[in-house]
Amino acid sequence: MKPVEVSFKPVDNQRLANLCGVLDENLRQIEAAFDVTIARRGERFALSGQPRQAELAAQALEKFYARAKQSLSVEDVQLGLIEVAQVQPAAIANAPHLKTRRPDLHGRTPRQVGYLKQILAHDITFAIGPAGTGKTYLAVACAVDALERDSVKRIVLVRPAVEAGERLGFLPGDMAQKVDPYLRPLYDALYDLMGYDKVAKQLERSAIEIAPLAFMRGRTLSQAFVILDEAQNTTPEQMKMFLTRIGFGSKAVVTGDVTQTDLPRGQKSGLIEASAVLKRVRGIAFTHFQSSDVVRHPLVQRIVTAYDRHTKAQAGPDA
Repeated sequence: MKPVEVSFKPVDNQRLANLCGVLDENLRQIEAAFDVTIARRGERFALSGQPRQAELAAQALEKFYARAKQSLSVEDVQLGLIEVAQVQPAAIANAPHLKTRRPDLHGRTPRQVGYLKQILAHDITFAIGPAGTGKTYLAVACAVDALERDSVKRIVLVRPAVEAGERLGFLPGDMAQKVDPYLRPLYDALYDLMGYDKVAKQLERSAIEIAPLAFMRGRTLSQAFVILDEAQNTTPEQMKMFLTRIGFGSKAVVTGDVTQTDLPRGQKSGLIEASAVLKRVRGIAFTHFQSSDVVRHPLVQRIVTAYDRHTKAQAGPDA
């Protein structure tokens, strides 16, 4: 197969250096992402591999060269590779703009863009899929956007503390300090999207609340954006309890990965049951993410795909 050739003229050595990265690290990222080989001679690049993959790699080179007036970070390259690999660039271009501290925040895949649109259009949205697909991060971004625009009065982030089980009593501190490690991913997303100081102030004002699922019983949450994370670890009773907490002027997003359930053996997941019971209820939206939506290190997508393939092989041809 004839290599795909890309050339950049007039020659700009600084741009070429930024494009290639230290020790050609950026080129190695492109090679790994598209399973191609890149040979460079000055401003000319020859890409060898399957024709479609080589064309995508060429698009990636051109995309990164256009941005290479400044150095490209590892994150810039990896996120850019995900965008190039998508087959519906027009859908990504129409992604909703969210008001957060991250001006570059938007859906990176068509399914992520659809997820954002579903959250904005529905009062209850379910996001089900593997790790790294942005389920929780994008939901928190929508919550921050709603708070910034005064669409809601507070954000409530909820997680079941199933992993701790009865061992909570052996952890130091009061109840809040005992469950804090299990809520840490929610704090991380908030700090990234709002900044540490602003999050601290909003927590003091109770405009942001982060709590274990067990603390939701008996409450009605009005004018709030509520996110239930790691919902695969809820029981059917807990899921029903959570969904019936939603009050007037509120939105709820439920996220989870049904392949990573930590419930006791034999215990049915509330997320799996809810996806069957509520799939035809008007006003509730479902997004089912796939390995192609993983927005992390390129290896994460391959790991998810490999596990999916292994699971299907074990289940047999009739699965």
